[in-house]
Amino acid sequence: MLIKNFKSIFSLVLCVILMLTFSLFPTKKVQAATSFAKGADVGWLSEMEYYNWNFYNDNGIKQDCLQILKDHGVNSIRFRVWVNPSRGFCNKDDVVKQAVRAKNMGFRIMIDFHYSDTWCDPGQQAKPAAWANYDFNGLMDAVYNYTYDVMSTLKSNGVYPEWVQVGNETNNGMLWEEGRASTNMKNFAWLINCGYDAVKKVNSSSKVIVHLPGGDNNEVYRWLFDGLQANGAKYDVIGMSLYPTTTNWASLNKLCLDNMNDMVKRYGKEVMLCEVGMDVTQPLICKEFLTDIIKKTKSVTGGKGIGVFYWEPECYGDWNEYYKGAFDSTGKPTVALDAFL
Repeated sequence: MLIKNFKSIFSLVLCVILMLTFSLFPTKKVQAATSFAKGADVGWLSEMEYYNWNFYNDNGIKQDCLQILKDHGVNSIRFRVWVNPSRGFCNKDDVVKQAVRAKNMGFRIMIDFHYSDTWCDPGQQAKPAAWANYDFNGLMDAVYNYTYDVMSTLKSNGVYPEWVQVGNETNNGMLWEEGRASTNMKNFAWLINCGYDAVKKVNSSSKVIVHLPGGDNNEVYRWLFDGLQANGAKYDVIGMSLYPTTTNWASLNKLCLDNMNDMVKRYGKEVMLCEVGMDVTQPLICKEFLTDIIKKTKSVTGGKGIGVFYWEPECYGDWNEYYKGAFDSTGKPTVALDAFL
């Protein structure tokens, strides 16, 4: 009887200790890895704010642009980073500052390395001026060291990007001519691996993205990713851009879904829309487009469609003559952003 009572008392004390432990030292809440990314690329935001462009919520009250986006369901923010841009915006210091700001507001972070001093896209993949005379080994070292430096600086400021693009819209490689995929796929794959290794060295949980334009063009995706696979490229996610018109969005969305499912089946990778956009003057149609592509991305085989990012939704008026934002001429969000709610 004494032993039985002792065991009962011991069990009671142990339960109390465990309850106190969990109440005094609560476990850190980790966001589910499967949560869908509803994102916005806001690479122009710091420059717009520098030149005193203001943003207003649905009620016409001046407010932080990021808060407006958050209130419309956006949970992830993407920043591009350039090596030595002429005006400083989108350089390492600017991106780190903005990433800290977004992280402190509760956003998940994507970093988009262009490996250039300016825009990289299907028509241009210029090397940074400081790397212009490097041989290929020098370029590989530069990609690794630069990526490691930016990622380490983010980490030291408490930012751990969930996704990292190694290159931007690289349907024909990057760092031309040495990294042009159509003439040297092996070089392109090795450059990707240098970026991949640097990212994982700093934060092994960051997912590395290889990003191409034209998410509806399955032929290009098969060509590029078959080539990368044959040359041992390392990456985690296949990223896509999609910029349909107000008249062809339904057919392009269908082709994009077919392409996403094919990428999952063929390479076993996750897929996401890293960039989407549509004519700012047609917000109702844009909302239809966004609602549909979000639904289709969520329907990808095996739950491997992980997110959709709107490119530069904060642009309005004549800012940089870009007319596919999601804010109207008065600086208020259009109904298009309601697709993220």
